[in-house]
Amino acid sequence: MERHEDEDSRILNSNFDLDHVGEVSLTLNSDELSWIKVDSFNKNNDTGSSCLGKQLVSRRSTTIKFSDAYAVEFIDWGVIHEPVLGNAPGRLLGRASEMFRFTVHCFRRSKTQPSLWKTSIYTFGHKDLGTCHLWVTRINFSLNMEVGRPKSLLVFVHPRSGKGNGCRIWDEVAPIFRLAQVRTKVLVTHRAGQALDAMSAISNRVLNSYDGVLAVGGDGFFNEILNGLLLSRHKATYPPSPTEFSHSVNKDDNNLVYLKETHVGTSEQNEGSSHLLSIPETIKSQTKNHRPEDDICNSDQEGNFHFPNERFRFGLIPAGSTDAIVMCTTGARDPTTSALHIVLGKRISLDIAQIVRWKATFTSKEEISVRYAASFAGYGFYGDVITESEKYRWMGPKRYDYAGTKVFLKHSAYEAEVTYVEDIIDDNISAGSRTKPFLGPPKKSERVACRVKCGVCNTKPVQISAEPNLHESKWLRSRGKFLSVGAAVIACRNEKAPDGLVADAHLSDGFLHLILIKDCPRALYLWHLTQLARKGGHPLKFDFVEHHKTRAFTFRSIGKESVWNVDGELFSAHQLSAQVFRGLVSLFAAGPEV
Repeated sequence: MERHEDEDSRILNSNFDLDHVGEVSLTLNSDELSWIKVDSFNKNNDTGSSCLGKQLVSRRSTTIKFSDAYAVEFIDWGVIHEPVLGNAPGRLLGRASEMFRFTVHCFRRSKTQPSLWKTSIYTFGHKDLGTCHLWVTRINFSLNMEVGRPKSLLVFVHPRSGKGNGCRIWDEVAPIFRLAQVRTKVLVTHRAGQALDAMSAISNRVLNSYDGVLAVGGDGFFNEILNGLLLSRHKATYPPSPTEFSHSVNKDDNNLVYLKETHVGTSEQNEGSSHLLSIPETIKSQTKNHRPEDDICNSDQEGNFHFPNERFRFGLIPAGSTDAIVMCTTGARDPTTSALHIVLGKRISLDIAQIVRWKATFTSKEEISVRYAASFAGYGFYGDVITESEKYRWMGPKRYDYAGTKVFLKHSAYEAEVTYVEDIIDDNISAGSRTKPFLGPPKKSERVACRVKCGVCNTKPVQISAEPNLHESKWLRSRGKFLSVGAAVIACRNEKAPDGLVADAHLSDGFLHLILIKDCPRALYLWHLTQLARKGGHPLKFDFVEHHKTRAFTFRSIGKESVWNVDGELFSAHQLSAQVFRGLVSLFAAGPEV
């Protein structure tokens, strides 16, 4: 074995047998592992080895960046297979040899779907035990030098999420965390709101001992955990209420004058914190002599928890019905892809909308209640669908299709008044703009979608104070009968809407996309929904659709009332305000590849 050292990095070089490839010259330096095949039987053939007609590993130089690898393990004495004896289909493998082995675990991108990540394994063999141990030690050292990778995570599993596969999905991805030496404390919930209660009750001291929290479930379950963290800890000035405006000229004038200061407070004082009643004995821990009650306490709030917080990240293993957040942050609705993003320590910032309810119904007293949303808040059609779907939970995810059809046929419109902050935005979306004609085909426009290393989200660093200044802003008004009122924080892509509701919405640009669908003939509304369900469609480019890119808005119902859908959870509100906080939380994700 050759060993080379220089001032910048210690370099190792040895010959190993690579499973199904043959003898390779393996080199380790500061940031990668690379090898080239030692071809003793066909030096001119550079096409790679094959097994039963399938390509294996190229004989050209192959490289694994340590930033793409998450584990190395010594697997003792065993068989290393020689390469095939030629490239013709149907050829059998060559002879096998026994030696000491170690395996490097990394990921590879799908050739057809770059956002889809799969695990990849390389097994190396050597006759000398000491050589294998040396390489495992050095590779482990290099992996431990990677910055930002989690060491300890709190995991909540929703066992009935989606088709009831929450526990099965966690069991599928748990080996990835075990191989990456990430300690996980797993809590399987048994009632609605249990994860929210646990996150609210856990002390800051204990919370800061974790590198993040994972949700194994859908968008609603993620929202529950998010609210458990923010409702008791995030302090911010509330946005204006709908009653804090005065029309500057008359009721038909869209210009509004802001009247008075908004409330300042924390969400916990308005919600009446509901503490965790019990944590079931299904909690699993890889830490010996660790009691679950050590992590949960109702009164101990030692230490501080700051926002934005780059170190503490949220993770989401998709197991829901739509999984829009995962689709927008990783590009794939795939548990393995999400698990790899997490163990590799990927990080992006995510905007969060604060939803403040001032009155639940027209007849109720003013009573402030707060929710946070990571993807979408919708009224009218969106709220009616989720309300109707609750009657058919036994149908599973198909209940949304059935409920959506029933609500569409009813074609209910609701009168409301919406005010929103006017912002200077791009040419394709100007405040209050609508692309005509009303009856013609939707006009196409150039849309820049949010992608990995997004230039829009990274135009400037996330500020320490993510609170928008709304008191000096100009507010505009829209009043009428609406089929739906929606506010998208992200694009909201899912399997039924491949581009999402707003194809060019970004993860961390500090804006909400306010979508007002005015009352229109059922056929035109169907056209809008058809565009939404089509790849490359333009659901917002109709005259009956108002699209406003804004930092805050208020809502007041007039007459017959619907209900709000906040990240898949029902929220009744007669008067409501919302504002967005740029990059308030961090996620274990890198953004979609394409």
